[in-house]
Amino acid sequence: MRSLTIKTLALLAMIVATGATQAADLGVSIESAFPNLRIARPIVITHAGDGSNRIFVASQLGSIHVFEKNSEVEEAAVFFDHEEQVTYKDKENEEGLLGFAMHPNYKENGEFFLFYTTSDAEHTSVVSRFRVSKDDPNKADPTYEEELIRIPQPFWNHNGGTLAFGPDGYLYIALGDGGKGGDPLKNGQNLSTLNGSILRLDVDSKDDGKNYAIPASNPFVKSKGAKAEIYAYGFRNVWRLSFDRVTGTFYAADVGQKLWEEINIVKRGGNYGWNLREGNHPYVTENGEKGSGPRPDLIDPIFEYDHETGKSITGGVVYRGSAAPQLNGMYVYADYVSGRIWALEHDYKSGKVIANHEIPNKSAAGEKIPLITFGEDQDGEVYFSTQLRGGEIFKFKQN
Repeated sequence: MRSLTIKTLALLAMIVATGATQAADLGVSIESAFPNLRIARPIVITHAGDGSNRIFVASQLGSIHVFEKNSEVEEAAVFFDHEEQVTYKDKENEEGLLGFAMHPNYKENGEFFLFYTTSDAEHTSVVSRFRVSKDDPNKADPTYEEELIRIPQPFWNHNGGTLAFGPDGYLYIALGDGGKGGDPLKNGQNLSTLNGSILRLDVDSKDDGKNYAIPASNPFVKSKGAKAEIYAYGFRNVWRLSFDRVTGTFYAADVGQKLWEEINIVKRGGNYGWNLREGNHPYVTENGEKGSGPRPDLIDPIFEYDHETGKSITGGVVYRGSAAPQLNGMYVYADYVSGRIWALEHDYKSGKVIANHEIPNKSAAGEKIPLITFGEDQDGEVYFSTQLRGGEIFKFKQN
């Protein structure tokens, strides 16, 4: 009875705080997108934006695979094998190849970018530029890597790792607070470190001594002691971030610590509160140190849910596909631990959340599936994957 009461109160508080109405059944379910295809730990799903109708999937183990968008596909070609340069361990599973993004002008320049844990240094994240082979569009050039940035990580967890290009053409990089638990190094509120932040880089130019340039409009370019690469900060462990391809709205899902999972709209220079805040609440450290109540300089999430509902958010994308038109304009996301999927109906103009619709997440065998990532193809159809079942990829369908 006590847990039910806590859950009910949390739900009521969530509805009041967000203004959300009771969610309706959208008539949407999930199905295997490529029933005959399996890729180990499919951590990123994306496309080249080149009209080729290909889908690219990065494995957390360090390889990238490519195949035609065909539900009957049985095998994916290896586009790039980087496994020897990538560190991944099952017991330290927040490392590995974590981010993969194609350059917006990939069709012309053939460039793509990876975020990975390097094997040449302990607990160290690297973001590098790569390029396609000149001879084969389904192969990367194995001889080329240009390292952009290297981030030593104090612990193996909370690396973040998402890479995404924004509507402005800049590369955005999500970094966690560096790990352990509770942000013991206070990285989230420290602008002199890259950890706990979202970075923004210009990869089409180079500043002196760098393989990238810092956009002049980055918010902390002129702030003494601050890292000029930072676009927004105060994050625990963003997993994942994405831009709505129609409105440009910038979403970031931040994994919670003790009780609250959250969805944020990211703004230039914004402070998202960690570890002073967890969701819409003061964060209390293990030492009893209490964080902060609401403050004008701290941006609270647009939506949160408590750990009675789920315990590790998997951020998604705004649906712009055609297979399930009921989802159009909604932010689809999941919880890794509970295996639940939702579609958040959010009015980006008013900033109001209208409803949070649950989508049934069951396989043909009836079990709930833990989802590790979401992605899109060139047409805006959304895919999502699990590391279980050999590494299966799913999509939405209309009932």
